Amino acid sequence: MKNVLFIALLFVFGLSQAIAQTATTPAANPAAATAVVNPNAPVAKWDRTTADFGEIEQNIPKEAEFKLTNTGKEPLLIQTARAGCGCTNLKYSQEPVLPGKFTIISATYNAAAAGAFMKNITVTTNADPNPVVLYIKGTVIVKQP
Repeated sequence: MKNVLFIALLFVFGLSQAIAQTATTPAANPAAATAVVNPNAPVAKWDRTTADFGEIEQNIPKEAEFKLTNTGKEPLLIQTARAGCGCTNLKYSQEPVLPGKFTIISATYNAAAAGAFMKNITVTTNADPNPVVLYIKGTVIVKQP
């Protein structure tokens, strides 16, 4: 009797897992198809996503600027901006970027270690739930005396 109950329980559990994995399509879920997109939402437009320093001298910090323009109709907010490592310092405004205006994100790389580098900066705004990844790259060369 216990075996039959155990097998029945496993069957019900397996069936519930199979049903939970079924993909939902807009036809099957009309509420998903009628999701409203805000036509006035802010739109983040970057002038570039990669700054190539080329060759830079060791122990001389180098700065890159990324221009972020709001081409939408509502204020754009930088929610987070994080450098991928401690060798990159960021400066940016916490103020909202009004429609048609821009702001600058400044990234300064501490060129202490010789060799090639590629560092990332992850920026999240209210314009898109997916973060934008900016890059700075180049090669640090040893300064000749």
